[in-house]
Amino acid sequence: MRKKFSFLGIFIALSFILAACSESSQGTTNGDWKPEKSIEIVAPSGAGGGWDTTARMAAKVLDEEGIIDQDIGVVNKTGGGGAVGWAYVANFKGDPYHLFVASPPIIDVPLNGQSEYDHTDFTPIANIIADYGAFVVKADAKWNTLPELFEDMKKDPSSITVNGSSSPGSMDHLQFIRFAKAYGVDITKIKYVSEQDGGELAALLNGSVDVFSTGVAETVEQVRAGNVKVLAITAEERLEGEIFSDFPTAKEQGIDETFVNWRGFFGPPKMDENAKKFYENAFKQLHESEAWNDIRAQFGWNEMFMGSEEFEKFLEEQREEVKELLDELGLTK
Repeated sequence: MRKKFSFLGIFIALSFILAACSESSQGTTNGDWKPEKSIEIVAPSGAGGGWDTTARMAAKVLDEEGIIDQDIGVVNKTGGGGAVGWAYVANFKGDPYHLFVASPPIIDVPLNGQSEYDHTDFTPIANIIADYGAFVVKADAKWNTLPELFEDMKKDPSSITVNGSSSPGSMDHLQFIRFAKAYGVDITKIKYVSEQDGGELAALLNGSVDVFSTGVAETVEQVRAGNVKVLAITAEERLEGEIFSDFPTAKEQGIDETFVNWRGFFGPPKMDENAKKFYENAFKQLHESEAWNDIRAQFGWNEMFMGSEEFEKFLEEQREEVKELLDELGLTK
C-alpha cells in the first residue's frame, strides 16, 4: 500500500508541475499573453484630429499586417481636452482590452487643473510618432514670416489673437507660447482663445482670430487651396514630402526653439506586465513596417519610437518642462 501511495503522490506532484508549465506556456508568467477578444482604442477627441487619425491608422496597420489577430475598434470620447477619455479608460483598471492614444495634453491638462488623471495613473506602452506644430495665418495676412508676427506682438501682444483646438494651458497654446517667449514676446499678455468644436479654421478665415496654432497635417488642404499660409513649423528641420517641404521652420528664421508633438499609446491603470509587453512588441512591429512608413509620409509624421520604460522616463522629463512654463503663465493648479 505504501508503494502504491508513494507512486500516487509522485503522480499527483507531476500533474501539478505539468499544469504549472502549461499555465506558463499560456502566458501567465512568461510574457506570451495574447488578446482573446476584441480591443478598444480610445481617441479622446472628435473625428479627424491628431489623436483620432493616429488611433485609426495604427489600428488599420495592426490589423492588415497581421500584428494583432483580434478585432480593434476605435471610439471617440470627446471633452475636456482629453480628460473625458482618460476618465473613461481609468474605469478599466487592469483590463488589457482598453487602450488610448495620447500626446502632450495628458501632461498639460492635469497640470493646469482640468483633469484629475495624469500620465502616472495609466500604463505607458509605447510612443510611435513625432508630429509637429504649425503657425498659420490667412493667405492675405500681412505677415510672411514668424519674426514679422512676433515683432508686432512685442509692440502690443494683446492686439493679436491666437486660437487653437486645445484649452488654455494645453498643447496648441503652449507650443505657440514657447516660440513667442524665445523671441522675447511678453507671453503673459498673449491673447489665446480655444475653439474645441471644429471652428478653429473658420475663425481664422472669417477674421475672428489672427493666428491658428495647430498641427502640420491639419494645414495641408487649406494651403493647397490657397486659403492660408504657414509662417513656421516647430520641427528641427524641414519635413519631407509634397507641400510639407515648403513649410519653413522657426529655426531657419533665427528662432532657436523646437516643439515635438509626440503621440503614443497607454493602457489602463495596473495593466498586467505580460499584456504590456505584448502591446509594446506589437507597436514596435508597427513602427518597423513599411505600411506604417507610408502612413507617416502621408501625414508628415516623423519616427519617434520609445518602448515602455524609455517612454515613462521621457514623460517625467516633459512634465518638468511644462510645469515651468505653466508656472510662468500662472496657470499651474
